[in-house]
Amino acid sequence: MKHKLANSLVALPRMTKRLVSSGFDLSMSLICTFLTLKFDAQNTESLFTDQSVIIAILIGALQIGALWSSGTYQTVARFLSLRSLAKSIYYLLTVDALVFVVFTLYGLGNISHQVGLGQPALFFCLFFISRICMAVLLSDFNKNTSFNNPKTKIALIYGAGDAGRQLAMALLQSKDTEVVGFLDDDPSMQGAIIQSLKVHPTQSIQSLIKQREITHVLLALPSANRSTKSEIIKNISAFGVKVLTLPTLSELAEGKITFNDLKEVQIEDLLAREIALPNEILLNKNIRNQVVLVTGAGGSIGSELCRQILKRNPTKIVLIEVSEAALYLIDSELNDFVKRTKSDCSIVSRLCNVKDDQMIDHIISKEIPDTIYHAAAYKHVPLVEDNICEGIINNVLGTLNCLNSSIKHGVKQFILVSTDKAVRPTNVMGASKRIAEMILQANAHLQPSTKISMVRFGNVLGSSGSVVPRFRQQIASGGPITLTHEEITRYFMTIPEATQLVIQAGALGGSGEVFLLDMGEPIKIIDLAKKMVELSGLKVKEPKVKHRLKGEGEGEGEGEGEGEGEGDIEIKITGLRPGEKLFEELLIGDNPIPTAHPDIFMGWESFLPIESLMSLLEELITNCKNNDSKKAYSLVYEITKPRNITSESNVIAVNPTLNSRP
Repeated sequence: MKHKLANSLVALPRMTKRLVSSGFDLSMSLICTFLTLKFDAQNTESLFTDQSVIIAILIGALQIGALWSSGTYQTVARFLSLRSLAKSIYYLLTVDALVFVVFTLYGLGNISHQVGLGQPALFFCLFFISRICMAVLLSDFNKNTSFNNPKTKIALIYGAGDAGRQLAMALLQSKDTEVVGFLDDDPSMQGAIIQSLKVHPTQSIQSLIKQREITHVLLALPSANRSTKSEIIKNISAFGVKVLTLPTLSELAEGKITFNDLKEVQIEDLLAREIALPNEILLNKNIRNQVVLVTGAGGSIGSELCRQILKRNPTKIVLIEVSEAALYLIDSELNDFVKRTKSDCSIVSRLCNVKDDQMIDHIISKEIPDTIYHAAAYKHVPLVEDNICEGIINNVLGTLNCLNSSIKHGVKQFILVSTDKAVRPTNVMGASKRIAEMILQANAHLQPSTKISMVRFGNVLGSSGSVVPRFRQQIASGGPITLTHEEITRYFMTIPEATQLVIQAGALGGSGEVFLLDMGEPIKIIDLAKKMVELSGLKVKEPKVKHRLKGEGEGEGEGEGEGEGEGDIEIKITGLRPGEKLFEELLIGDNPIPTAHPDIFMGWESFLPIESLMSLLEELITNCKNNDSKKAYSLVYEITKPRNITSESNVIAVNPTLNSRP
């Protein structure tokens, strides 16, 4: 009966509901007036006089007018908040004060003075009680828009601050999510009731999840630092619930929180390392009011470099990309940003392969960039291992073409985006990037015009070569997650963080330095996979185990059977791929040198002089063009093999602290 009545009320047209509500209040006002007059009336005839009827209608009109002006009838009844109720009461008390003054203090005709005090008090009580009854009547409707379709998400909000309270209000309108309480580690908040929801201590999360069958925990901690949030997420995800989070304070600055602001917890939220604030002087040094060229502009790193560069107000950005689809996407995005922000920066997009020396030289000679970020490279280890010659030509010859043209046309700054796989490489991709580094090192000391440097870092989360997108896809399809080795570890960093540090590192150097980015502690990939499964609200499937079978009539037999543990997603070990390392490094030596930026270091490394290097490179490129992968492979090893700088006269040792330019 209650549900049917609530459904019928909610189903009425908006204007009809307003008229019904105001008509109900007007009826209550008239009744309150005549009830008050009845105390002095000797009979019914003396109660309903022309004067009393006019006074009753006048008071009713004033009270309903006040409530209408306060927005009482425009407010959706089932979402009535304390603020809107307080506003209605304020307007009503203002009119009631006028009625009190007119009738009680001054009097009006033969109307009893009791009307000035009794009628407002009685109407106020009835108005307040009616709103409470309406809230109770529609309470189930708030919890479940359709009584026949129970909500599928039962949630706790972690954080009872302003963000948590706003989120709870927003979720009143959710059709599939019911919030059953708050979690907060502030003892002064615990036990409090906020918007009819109790604030529980964080220690009780496990029992609450079991008792209330919680499916989601919603993090409303926009001001929490990364390490705090990481620890909270790790603790919560272990209970098999899905974790959603709100954006940061800076992302929320322009508007209120809504349900749509909730997003999946990203793996980067689990990186406990705090990000150092970028140095704006370094970010702007090689960009502001300058022409900047980016190769590989459509890739994961290249496209983010373009975004970060555009924010620093260059006069022009030149994009070089071999993929038409990738170039179209980043070109459209940058031009949209220029229009939206009314920037004066021009975007020049060029379809070009860095292997084409003539086209590269034409572009650089025409655009005359001040700074070049060379991010174009083949970087997928297995693919390059299967396409040795093409990988070497692209990564080595492409770098040589870009650098030679930069020096020829007086480009001020040339920065190579390198990789940790260039350190003691065990695969062709890493070796080709190490050769690219050696090309830069050998040329840096031969000419004064172009400042040359390179930046090494490890895996970036979400890039096309990262394991994270692949793991997400495998989890979405029900598994298994494929992993090459249980002990494999990697460094990880977010793409925006990595590109900002690349820009800042490039502004620090200019004499062939190898810059290293502080990527925190390495992460075991199997731990990353397990955490991604838990963040999806699932459990890792336990591996199959063998157990002994009992024979008939005689204790245990020798037979074996297989059983499988509980869980949702299996992790399958496939074995290391050719050239794959268990552990990655960022430095060949053991002596990183601090710089002006806390997250950027310089490396002390040796390289071949230009004459020796070019002789080997000519032979290497010739073999690659002839598609002789065996000879190319052996030459790659010859060029990148470890060398003893004390016993080989053709090896140059570089100490960045002695050779860096001011």
